[in-house]
This record gives sequence, structure tokens and C-alpha cells, in this order.
Amino acid sequence: MESFVILLSLFALAVFLGVELITKVPPTLHTPLMSGSNAISGITIVGAIIATGADSEAGLVVQVLGFIAIVFATINVVAGFMVTNRMLIMFKRRGR
Repeated sequence: MESFVILLSLFALAVFLGVELITKVPPTLHTPLMSGSNAISGITIVGAIIATGADSEAGLVVQVLGFIAIVFATINVVAGFMVTNRMLIMFKRRGR
């Protein structure tokens, strides 16, 4: 139970820092930073798969949170690639 409290507090801290970081980035930098966040989300997917498949004392809670992390990180990667693709299409020269 003690490790669960530590992990939960770490998760809350990560959420707080993530929100603070994203709100401080100017809108003109959001799209270029999307490519970097796609790589980070890919790492998150791998970590979530490992955490979901690992046997731990928390059991079902870890598996459910791991599954949720996989779903959200996958959505983030797909949406990031869609936004990046849309941005690249906007800058493509017409007529070629």
C-alpha cells in the first residue's frame, strides 16, 4: 500500500507539472513540439505495456492504470501525427 501512495503522488506531481509546462508554451510552438511529444508518447506506450504486463502487489489497479495509459498515449501519438501531417500539407507548394 505504501508503494501505491508513492506512485499516486508521483502521478499527481507529473500531471501538475505537465499542465504547467503546456500552459506556458506559446501557441506558435505547439505544432513543432508535437513531433517531440510523439517520441515521448511512444516511450510512454512502451513503459505502460511493461507496467501492465508486470506482476506486482497492486495487481488489478496497475493493470487498469496501465491500460488507460496505453490508450491515452496511443491517442496522443495518432493525433500528433495527424496534426503534423496537416501542418506539412499547409506548407506544401501548390502547383507541383
